[in-house]
Amino acid sequence: MEAVREPQGDRAWQPGTVRDAAGGIVALTIATFFAITTEMLPVGVLPAMGDDLGVSESIAGLLVTVYAFMVAVLAVPLTLWTRRMPRKGLLLVTLAAYTAGNLVVALAPTFAVVAAGRALGGIAHALFFSLSIAYCSRLVRPEFTGRALALVTAGASAGFVLGVPLSTSLGSAVGWRVAFGVLAAGCALAFVSVVVLLPAVAVDAGHDRDHPERRARRGRLAAVSVTNALVYLGQYSVYTYIAVILLASGLSTAGVGPVLLVLGGLGLVGTWFAAVSLDRRPRSSLLIALIAMVVGLMALGFAFPDQVGVLAASALWLTGFGAVASSFQTAAIRTLGASPDLIGALVNATANIGIGGGAALGGAVLAGIGLTWLPYCGAALILAGVIVIVVSRRAFPSSPTAS
Repeated sequence: MEAVREPQGDRAWQPGTVRDAAGGIVALTIATFFAITTEMLPVGVLPAMGDDLGVSESIAGLLVTVYAFMVAVLAVPLTLWTRRMPRKGLLLVTLAAYTAGNLVVALAPTFAVVAAGRALGGIAHALFFSLSIAYCSRLVRPEFTGRALALVTAGASAGFVLGVPLSTSLGSAVGWRVAFGVLAAGCALAFVSVVVLLPAVAVDAGHDRDHPERRARRGRLAAVSVTNALVYLGQYSVYTYIAVILLASGLSTAGVGPVLLVLGGLGLVGTWFAAVSLDRRPRSSLLIALIAMVVGLMALGFAFPDQVGVLAASALWLTGFGAVASSFQTAAIRTLGASPDLIGALVNATANIGIGGGAALGGAVLAGIGLTWLPYCGAALILAGVIVIVVSRRAFPSSPTAS
């Protein structure tokens, strides 16, 4: 099978344990942290950006919505187009694009230039996560895939927990342009860490098209992709409006930030749970995480608007969500339904379909039947994902070797 190879010294990297690949995993984790912070930073500084650039908040909000849909639309085509290119070099291109995009936003004189900078970041994002998921799976042997992906996903969780609140606070204190400038410097740091720490890997240019189980493997990958979209759709139909829920429960405006920080920290607990369980019992660990989300959202609906009940239910819901990203990434990689890069692109695309679609669906529910019903709608979508997992035992096996 034809392969594109990037030499590591005298030979290509040989997959090993998580400890063997520690440097590369650290580099991918750092890069993931700044990638997520780049995606989400405008959420916290939209009012200031709108005022400074002379546009309404709803127009400024397109910087987030369009970004997510760009990722959903471009992830698979860009991955296919670049499938023969060296992986490490391509990953560095995405980090350079993040750096340039954030710098353009920081210096932009008009909203149109800001949109151009965000578009550059969106293109990078469409390719970055497709690359990073596949790259991480190539650093370790198959039996360590779950733990490695969970560790890299911790960078995404940290981006939500620390990166976005800190950069938002920086933007509030000294201006949103400074926040984007600091973020550009952080992305440049991630570039350097990848250059220094991440080994090059050998990459198959094609896939095993003649394998007798090709159709079955693709069916399993389709099941994982659909379930991923359903869960993200349910999650973001509610999470997009978490601040609205917290305020309606009586929480003060000043208290929303600290509460979200704590809830995000609980998501790291879910990520830790995935790290210690995915390589031993991937099916049950994912079901436990999703059931925790469903129960938490149902409890949120029952408790609302009682503040204590809302906070307790949100804690359970978001702890469960912390395990989701690495669980679906691992399940998708283990289907062997396509090349690791194309699998990463599908996971990336379906997650962003859920993020963008969930925000739109949640908005429709708010405008229609009202805030009280929002948690139930999210729970119903995630429960649909649980049902797919229950009936798709080959796509979500009980052990890493059962698929």
